[in-house]
Formats: sequence, C-alpha cells, structure tokens
Amino acid sequence: MIKRFVLLFAITGALVTQARADAGSDLFYALRKKVLTVKDYSAEVKMKINVSYLKIPQLKGTLIFKSPDKMRLERSGGISLLPKKNINLTISNLIPAGNVMVIDIGTVTLEGKKLHVLKVIPEDDLSNIVLTKIWIDETNLVAVRAETTTRNDGTVTMDLAFGKYASYGLPDKVTILLDLKDYKLPKGVTLDYNDEPTPVVKAAETDKKPKSKKGSIQINYLSYEINKGISDDRFK
Repeated sequence: MIKRFVLLFAITGALVTQARADAGSDLFYALRKKVLTVKDYSAEVKMKINVSYLKIPQLKGTLIFKSPDKMRLERSGGISLLPKKNINLTISNLIPAGNVMVIDIGTVTLEGKKLHVLKVIPEDDLSNIVLTKIWIDETNLVAVRAETTTRNDGTVTMDLAFGKYASYGLPDKVTILLDLKDYKLPKGVTLDYNDEPTPVVKAAETDKKPKSKKGSIQINYLSYEINKGISDDRFK
C-alpha cells in the first residue's frame, strides 16, 4: 500500500510539473507571437543615454523600426544612426527565436503587480542569446521586464511600462540597463543633437575614478504609427 501511494504521488507530481511546463511554454509562444505581429513602426521619442564616461544630451526625434533588427533615429537638422548590433532597443530582439526550452519559475509580485516569470533557453547553439528571463503580465500579455544574457554584448535588462499601445505589445516607456564590462561602443560614434554632427564627448582624461560597469538608455515613446510599411531606403 505504501509503495502504491509513493508511486501515485510521484506520478501526480510528474503530471503537475509537466502541466506547468506546458503552460509556461504556451505563455511564452503567445507573447512572442504578439510581439512579432509588429513588422514596423515609426515613433516620436525622447531618448537619454546614460554612460558615466560619455556626456550625451537628451535626443529627440523619430525612431523607426523594421523587423527583425533595423532601427534608426531621425532628427531635424541631422540623422543619428544608432549603434548597430550592440544595443537591442526592442523587446523582439531580446526574445529568442526558433525552438526554445522554457523553464517556468512561477509567479512573483513586482511593484504591486503579480507577474509570471519564465526562463527561456534557445536550442540554436549559434544564437547570440544564451538565456532570457522574462517577467510577464498575463492579464495584458506583455513583458514588463526582460533580462537577457548574450554571447557578444554581456547582459541587457529592459524594463517596460505600457499604456495605450499595449495591445501591440509596444511600450510607452523603456529603460534599458547595460552591463558594460563586455560591451563595446562602436568607434567613431557621433550623435546629431545640434544642427551639425557633434562627436560624443568623453569624460575628462584627468578623472581617475574607476569607470562604472553599468549604463542605461531611457526612451519615452510619445506616439506610434504601426505596420504602415517602411522602405529599406530609410535605413541607408
């Protein structure tokens, strides 16, 4: 009788674990499907890049995106190209593509909101993403936080706040935290924030304080035009 009870308990536990894993996978794929419905957008934004050893004023302009990874910031008085392949400014680039293994961590409460936490590991050994941890608001089916470890760019953490564009999975505000230990800014990056292109200003060479290992990008999305079709020529 005891052996039968132990066996029944083990089988029940295995079924519960499998059901939880299946629910986690279903939730991830539903989120990814929603995110990928956005093929392109044009958004009016205000952007602030915070890196301790660079002095960069707030940027304003039109941020254009085309799936899967084309992005550009257009400004009156000049065009600012964003660093390529080094900064992921959209949640779609922080969610693994292809087949994945989903580990259901369960639920947590963050800032008074109940969130479902998943760890996602891509099965593709060539993927730049090694692991993504996602905090999901199930009611609105949006990721309010993603912590992604990559092979080339260290760890990127993205916090997202949603409003009237939540049905598209597009945020009103994004804060991206960068681990700069392994992160490399492209050489010769310039940002157009006046009428003339002005180089990024480095901190004074006499400053002997150790450089911070962290940086952030804050983006406020003021308005969107979604899935209207954007030509590749705008990214040249």
